[in-house]
Amino acid sequence: MTVANSAVPSSSPTQTRRARLEAAAHPPVLAGPSTSAVAIGASGAGEVDCLTLANAHLRVDVAPHLGGGLTRFDWRSEGSLVPVFRRCRQVNGQTDANELACYSLLPYSNRIGGGRFSVGGRTVAVPCNRAGEALPIHGDGWLASWQVAETARDSVRLTLDRSDGKPYAYRATQSYALDGPTLVIMLDIENVGRDTLPFGLGVHPFLVRDGDTRLSAAAAGLWLSGDDWLPVRHVPAPPAWQFGVAYPLPGSLVNHAFTDWSGRATVVWPKRRLSLTVSSSTDCYVLYTPPGEDFFCFEPVDHPINAMNLPGGAAEHGMTMLARGERLSRTFRFTVEHTGLRAVAGGRSARRQ
Repeated sequence: MTVANSAVPSSSPTQTRRARLEAAAHPPVLAGPSTSAVAIGASGAGEVDCLTLANAHLRVDVAPHLGGGLTRFDWRSEGSLVPVFRRCRQVNGQTDANELACYSLLPYSNRIGGGRFSVGGRTVAVPCNRAGEALPIHGDGWLASWQVAETARDSVRLTLDRSDGKPYAYRATQSYALDGPTLVIMLDIENVGRDTLPFGLGVHPFLVRDGDTRLSAAAAGLWLSGDDWLPVRHVPAPPAWQFGVAYPLPGSLVNHAFTDWSGRATVVWPKRRLSLTVSSSTDCYVLYTPPGEDFFCFEPVDHPINAMNLPGGAAEHGMTMLARGERLSRTFRFTVEHTGLRAVAGGRSARRQ
């Protein structure tokens, strides 16, 4: 019912801002790629439904049928949505996984040399899983359609049943939750196959990159990669790649696995007055910095590339040997913060030194 000529009380700037944040934290249910967690179903025209998780600080869109990956991860700043991960430009049934904002890596990360490895005195063959790739890469979780098990306004739990998979037979859970300014990603995997195999977990975010992006992610060493992106030798981290403090990203291509990481990293965008703290229950990460792109990848993982075939074997390089019925879990946290004028001024001072 509409009442004519009703008086509208005035609002203070604080009340207006609170109302705007409250409205932003509770977006309407929209059809297609912006569908909220409370309503998911098939959509037409080749579209893929997403689940929107939101609170007063963050917005995350999850695409269960696209590897359970993220199509966006945004920070709320004075009513605007600022991308932290690169946004997926088009979300439909033909979307390539590498166009997503982030996806999970399981039951292993990155490439397996020769498509095989040895364990327990036998050779295990792993088939290629992606057109155009000469080697199997990132497992099959990122290419699968996940089932929605539980949803809430700020969390979702997805499941994947690969009980008939070869050589990896497993069941997995992938959960996203918003905790204030923090996105929490939890991965859990169970070996349901008859053989004991090395398992590993990680996440593969595509972070926004501008001309002033800085990274702090101290690591003692790294595996240098060859032309096939497989590691060739382990070396101490050179000064330009030690990232002990927030340091500009390399202008050249880097695609290496860094080891003996503390499990904590910080990405700083001085011009945007924004920072991201990454924490993980892993001690390795893969850094990928393609020149000329508006993104880079910082991938917290529990093992380096081709860990199964490195000297000493998979277990010596962070992978976990799981027998039938055994499980592996990892947690990854991404906390966004507004850095303020002082941090920006500090970054400018450091550049002048």
